[in-house]
Amino acid sequence: MPFVVPADVEILVANRLASGAYNSSDEVLRSAMNALTEVDADLEAVLLAVRELQSGDQGTPLIDAVQQVRDARKHGTGNDL
Repeated sequence: MPFVVPADVEILVANRLASGAYNSSDEVLRSAMNALTEVDADLEAVLLAVRELQSGDQGTPLIDAVQQVRDARKHGTGNDL
């Protein structure tokens, strides 16, 4: 998929490549898209929680939420929370 990259984005990509953290511009783009997808999912989860709270749902007690996070991390499923 060919596309034109603005000069300011080219500089950002070049800086990431120069840092040694990435081997190609494709890796930089893939990482950026993965991060954006994660941010979008996090935002949706926050918006859902706000809607639930506004509708009267008291949510999960903190101690239960902490345990859910620990369990998810232990089993490698932390992306679901």
